Amino acid sequence: MSKMNYSALEQNRNEPDMLATTTHTIPHIDFPFQKETLERRRECLTRQRDAVKHRLKNLATRQSNITRRSLAIKESIIRKYEELQKVLEEDLRLTLAFLDVQERAAVYALDGLMESNCSLIQEIEQDLARTTAQMAQEDMPTEEMQETEIVKRISHLLNSTDPSSVSLDEAMADQILSLTDRMFQLIRSQTPITKQLIKAYSSQVSLDPETAHPKLLISPGGDRATYTQAWQEVADLPGRFDSTLNAISLQGFSDGRHYWEVDVTGKTYWELGLTYPTIARKGNSEDCWLGRGKESWCVEFFDGEYTAWHGGVPHQLPVTRRFRHIGILCSFPAGMVTFLGADDMTPLFCFCAGSFTHPLHLAVCPGHDHNGANVNPIVICSVT
Repeated sequence: MSKMNYSALEQNRNEPDMLATTTHTIPHIDFPFQKETLERRRECLTRQRDAVKHRLKNLATRQSNITRRSLAIKESIIRKYEELQKVLEEDLRLTLAFLDVQERAAVYALDGLMESNCSLIQEIEQDLARTTAQMAQEDMPTEEMQETEIVKRISHLLNSTDPSSVSLDEAMADQILSLTDRMFQLIRSQTPITKQLIKAYSSQVSLDPETAHPKLLISPGGDRATYTQAWQEVADLPGRFDSTLNAISLQGFSDGRHYWEVDVTGKTYWELGLTYPTIARKGNSEDCWLGRGKESWCVEFFDGEYTAWHGGVPHQLPVTRRFRHIGILCSFPAGMVTFLGADDMTPLFCFCAGSFTHPLHLAVCPGHDHNGANVNPIVICSVT
């Protein structure tokens, strides 16, 4: 064996020993490094856990504060209504007492007149009895003065006890009734209070025809959407819905409070809500439907049943009444979307998003014709 080959053999022979030596020395060299890495990871996880615990505590505190604040607001409003009720009850008591005084005075006066009539009737009965007795005895009196005196007394009594001479102050009573009616109309005009407040947030919007599904007809003013079975010859724009019967408003809102009312009279199927402009619009994805994705919130009405949707989660509503108008209120300060039966401002459902990350657009879906039972359009009302 040559020296070269021997050296190579020796080198190959020594390699396992070197590997073995290296294998045994790695733990001694790297262990402090691994321990330090694990220590840092533990500290990081501990900080993260503490941060999440702190956030959880803050969330619980916030929840408790909101509950207390809401309760305080409710109690304050209840007190105001109780005070209003007391004011109305006191005013009612005084008004009725005033009318009672007048009634008692009139009744007392009539009692006196009736008593005078009763007394005279007794006198007349006595005179009749005497006259009858005299007629039986054929002892006819000839005093005409007595008969004349009786006639005068009766005539005077009848004149002085005319029922029409006693009456209530009808003109004043009518004025009280008129003031009561005016007060009622004023209170009625201000209730429900939420109606007055919410309508103050009304915002004008118009539907964007370039977002409407080809089977939807959008009015020139953008205030109504009507389903038609005919596929419209419209441009296939990126923002147009091509599978769901949706259209969204041209205007978007990023702050403040906004309210809209939509007329759904006579419809058996519809969807209404708010959406980010990022909602999916193409294909058969569930996210194209209102409320099925994270980008939109809606209430759906189908065959007499109401369902609220967001993030694909349905919330069946315990409502059977068919409202003619549906109200939609969004509050950016609270991060809430609220749906109402706008006929009498009945709350239907409220979503709390916490905060909105994009502008919100009004979204409508008039639905298909539903075998001819759902041909009416969806109409955005002009709220005043």
